[in-house]
Amino acid sequence: MSVISFRSRDAGLAGRLPRLRQGLRRPQWYRLVDALLAVFVLGMLVAMNLMIEREVIPYHLLFLALTLVYGFRVWPLLQTLLITFAITVLTGWILVVHQLQDGSSRAEWAEIPLMPMLFLAMVWHARRRVAAQQQVELMAEERLAVFDRERQFFREASHAMRTPVTIARGHLELLEPVVAGDESRQDLAIAMRQVDRLSALSTRLLALAKLDSGRAVRHQELDLSEFLDQIGNNWRDSADRDWLVDRLPSMPVLADPVWLELALDALIENAVHFTGPGDRIRLSGGVSGRWYVIGVADSGPGIRAEDLPHVFDRFWHRRPPTAPMGSGLGLPMAQATVKAHGGHITASTAPEGGALFELTLPRRQDFGPVES
Repeated sequence: MSVISFRSRDAGLAGRLPRLRQGLRRPQWYRLVDALLAVFVLGMLVAMNLMIEREVIPYHLLFLALTLVYGFRVWPLLQTLLITFAITVLTGWILVVHQLQDGSSRAEWAEIPLMPMLFLAMVWHARRRVAAQQQVELMAEERLAVFDRERQFFREASHAMRTPVTIARGHLELLEPVVAGDESRQDLAIAMRQVDRLSALSTRLLALAKLDSGRAVRHQELDLSEFLDQIGNNWRDSADRDWLVDRLPSMPVLADPVWLELALDALIENAVHFTGPGDRIRLSGGVSGRWYVIGVADSGPGIRAEDLPHVFDRFWHRRPPTAPMGSGLGLPMAQATVKAHGGHITASTAPEGGALFELTLPRRQDFGPVES
């Protein structure tokens, strides 16, 4: 599956465009445009009849109006042909009668078929454009429908998994005190790990569904330096690693602390899985132009070059050397969270020799309007 992408602004734009198109295509607008065009055409026909020897001026203005309006208001083909035929007959009759009366040159009679032919050529191109636009809109609606079904599936699957996983874990915990024998205890431990993995999977599926909806993140003022210190302290007590958290200056940012912590926890959890006791895990931060950059580096085996394009794909795994297999959704969830904040995550090789994940966030003054 493809890399998670944040779509809140795109989804909002996609939601506004159909309403805009519907507003421009309302029947009352069409009727008003048609009525104004009909009045203008009648006025030009009257002007042609009155402006002897200068009738070509309203004649050209009439077809110019038809061309401009047709680009905005595409009529059905039969209606278009009938209108073109009627106008051609009326304007041609006026031109012929006037030039027969005053005895002027009949060279302008050539415009009688040429102007309708030019108009019909424009009609052909306009109808092709409309057909192509309709096809693009249909494809966009189908993609949005697929995206909505995928998001709904994630949400429903997550909720459906939570109850049986919770029940299974409860029964396994009840069995733990009465299980005898090393082999049975090992089997129970394996079962508990798989239940924990299912629990993490359901939690992250639900998180991805919320992020994809574009309504999960709520921004507030946050100091990244204090935030990183807090996360480093939380992890320092939970995993036996050589933790290094860079001392950083104050870095004010607009972010959702809950979601941002989930993203960083997923990156740090990945580093813990691919390192052992005593290995280095480093949290760093800094400024690069209009971005804040947060780095999570480790001294583990690193990421192979051929695996780098896939690390943020949903359900894609790298097998840890000793730790249990993850859900395959931690890094995609982190990527979706950071994109929800207007940033992105990159994966590369750390100076320590392992993996380096760099999370970028727009600096507060560059973030722009914030939705509450």
